[in-house]
Amino acid sequence: MNFVSSFKLVAVACSALMALACLTLMALANPVVAQEDAWRDQSLSFEQRSAALIDAMTLDEKISQLSDESPAIERLGIVKYNWWNEALHGVARNGKATVFPQIIGLAATFDPELSFRMADAISTEARAKFNISQAMGNREKYTGLTFWSPNVNIFRDPRWGRGQETFGESPLLTSLMADAFVRGIQGDDPKYLKATAAAKHFGVHSGPEALRHSFDAKPTAKDLHETYLPAFAHLVTKSKVAGVMCAYNAVYGEPACSSDLLLNELLKQQWQFDGYLVSDCGALYDIHHGHKAVKTPEQAAAAALNGGVSLNCGFTYNAALKQAVEQGLVSENTIDERLQELYRLRFKLGLFDTAESNPYNQIPADVINSPEHVALAKEVAAKSIVLLKNNNHVLPLAKDIKVPYVTGPFAASSDVLMANYYGISGNMVTILEGIANKVSMGSALNYRMGALPFNDNKNPKNWAPFVAKTADAVIAVVGISADMEGEEVDAIASAHKGDRIDLQLPQNQINYVKQLAENKKGPLVLVVASGSPVALGELYDLADAIVQVWYPGEQGGNAVADVLFGDANPSGHLPLTFPKSVAQLPPYDDYRMQGRTYKFMTKEPLFPFGFGLSYSAFEYRNLAIEQDDSAYRVSFELRNSSQRDGSDVAQLYLAPVEPKAQEALFELKAFKRLDVAAGQRVQHEFVIAKSALTRVDDNGKSVPLQGKYQLFVANALPSERSAKLGAAAPLTQLIEF
Repeated sequence: MNFVSSFKLVAVACSALMALACLTLMALANPVVAQEDAWRDQSLSFEQRSAALIDAMTLDEKISQLSDESPAIERLGIVKYNWWNEALHGVARNGKATVFPQIIGLAATFDPELSFRMADAISTEARAKFNISQAMGNREKYTGLTFWSPNVNIFRDPRWGRGQETFGESPLLTSLMADAFVRGIQGDDPKYLKATAAAKHFGVHSGPEALRHSFDAKPTAKDLHETYLPAFAHLVTKSKVAGVMCAYNAVYGEPACSSDLLLNELLKQQWQFDGYLVSDCGALYDIHHGHKAVKTPEQAAAAALNGGVSLNCGFTYNAALKQAVEQGLVSENTIDERLQELYRLRFKLGLFDTAESNPYNQIPADVINSPEHVALAKEVAAKSIVLLKNNNHVLPLAKDIKVPYVTGPFAASSDVLMANYYGISGNMVTILEGIANKVSMGSALNYRMGALPFNDNKNPKNWAPFVAKTADAVIAVVGISADMEGEEVDAIASAHKGDRIDLQLPQNQINYVKQLAENKKGPLVLVVASGSPVALGELYDLADAIVQVWYPGEQGGNAVADVLFGDANPSGHLPLTFPKSVAQLPPYDDYRMQGRTYKFMTKEPLFPFGFGLSYSAFEYRNLAIEQDDSAYRVSFELRNSSQRDGSDVAQLYLAPVEPKAQEALFELKAFKRLDVAAGQRVQHEFVIAKSALTRVDDNGKSVPLQGKYQLFVANALPSERSAKLGAAAPLTQLIEF
């Protein structure tokens, strides 16, 4: 509750009190005596008001406001505010909220409009929770409105434990999905922000987790501008993201949170960023302690503040900035500039205005984990699921199946639904529960866990694999969880601080699935939960059907059951390449893109980027390409030749006939999720601006395409492996630029 609201509530209460008591209460509610304080004047601009408020602060007070936990300044009527808040796939670490699927699953929908709807629901719940927290005086961490999401780092290597937080390996897919997410978080009010988003971790950051506090990433200039920066540039220049978080690691020898290249040349000068820049938590300590770029905390504080970091998540500013001023390393004017970036946003969030001024203050509590948001979580989960194999159309299973057998270490797990950076919900539906809700009451559903998640069973006697002999279908729920892959400080089952050293399932799970395959009577369906690629090896051949469900959120069990039993038609497509093994990957700490992702990988993967099967049968027909002075217009027809309504993701790629040195072998230029009724066809047109028909040269400069290129319209990367796995035949035409 802001100051004015507090004052009004007290004034109402005063009507029943004696005059002297009223004056006492009002004085307590209103520590600011002077009504002429300009920052209270709502007729002034936010810029003017924030400048006036900063001008009224002492140096010590200013410094106190530059850290994530900004204390109250009672004499100015400023309440405590904590900037550290998380909303990766739902309001996180702050009690009850809708738990949506993890972001890598959202990316698999290839649906920016769905990304917007999900983020809009998240920020709606966030505002409701904020209103309640303020009213009860709870201003602790995770109760605010400044969210440190989305993560738009490129998932360049599938060993990175935090890749689950990203939109995958494509800069284009990441840019468009994240753009929608940011707009959903920040709202569309012409005056106020609903909440704020922050793009992280700027700008070259994707492991190794164990080395992040001292690691120096050295991509080529081409890779920097072609792969690592586009999503950040898009969010800053087009989405108008309110915040950017700098990373722990160094880039080209400079700590990311004091890098002149990243923070000054790119962010401030080239992209004209005017929001706030926050350090990853403890990253300023790393400037002198991990990277040893400077010798003292005072020098680290000055390097970050002068470089552009307005908010320190950590303790370096509080501990050393005053001394840095005294030593002449940083000026109070620079402190004022950084503080202005922070307070301008606090004003835009409406934190200093009357309650009735801001429409977001009217959001009621009943939106939190509402039926509408729960239904949306289920929709996102269902659309994220990727059908990877379906031999002889064994899926969907019949709901009146006599003896279904559900087994595996994650069949009854809520943890595998939640991923990392999660909220808490009372509506968690495990995969076992979802299947139990789906099958006939006459079905003799059986369940045994069968295998521990990551370790061999302690008891050598295990009847679970032999139950498969009695089952009409075996549904084995395998995979990993955020305990095995995640952030350095959270993945407690990882021996590598959150990263993976190989891409296989844990060996005990592999052994268990092999036992199930040996004993099965009916089909074996693998349900794979993970936030990154799983190399299935021989299990691919042993399974009759495989579905990748990611970390599907609170309604994951119902969504998976809908897909397995035909109430939902799988329509997810892979937002990253699934290699066959780590042997196909370059060294993990090599930030060059050669050999990585769909753009540069020459080895045959297990599953290609963009791949995903359906219960429907799709055909692409009638490619036509026209051009005018500004754009190419690529039209085609998508036909559903089956008897089942379905959705497919049409993808447009360009591939050079004779690739130049280091040039991408394929590049995704457009995509569109299309719904097609059974037996029907739809027309679609991709419009590709000629200004977008560029590549990045070895110097990091964007240059027009020249030469012959093959244009493809397909529903997976147009490769032999995609065709082998059952992708639709692509349309193609040669174009010369």
